[in-house]
Amino acid sequence: MTNNFVFEPDLAAKTIHISREFNAPIEKVWRAWTEPDLIEKWIAPKPWTAQTKIMDFTVGGVWLYAMISPEGQKHWVYAEFTAIENGSAIATTGMFCDGEGNPVMDAPKSYRDSKFTSIDGNRTKVETMITFEDESTIKWFVEGGFKEGTEATFAVLDELLASE
Repeated sequence: MTNNFVFEPDLAAKTIHISREFNAPIEKVWRAWTEPDLIEKWIAPKPWTAQTKIMDFTVGGVWLYAMISPEGQKHWVYAEFTAIENGSAIATTGMFCDGEGNPVMDAPKSYRDSKFTSIDGNRTKVETMITFEDESTIKWFVEGGFKEGTEATFAVLDELLASE
């Protein structure tokens, strides 16, 4: 069954639109995006891994996690939940930070708005719009393999959803 992956950067608007279908019911997909023990299994492109330090899945709460290289180097990410519609939408502001959650002030920020929709065949469509503050940041993401990394992590998520 096709997953209908879409990755559409718009450099002028400083946005990336990502859309993907998953062969699982919305409740299962929602859990995979909101429960740290499940997120950690798919969010990092292999051979990297992810480790959650804090997950407060409430509006104003934060998800502090590290992307860990095969050599053990940790790159910390801070995501603040700015809106949550249970089972259907999540919005975050994300930035790089240190291991204590202190933002790297001169680092770029991004804003994500993800919507979850049930589609035919007990499947789920997730649409995400990522907005960046400056053109250099979106170029870094687009030219740095973000599309390929996203495709790879979604393939791992497919495996996780099939095994749950």
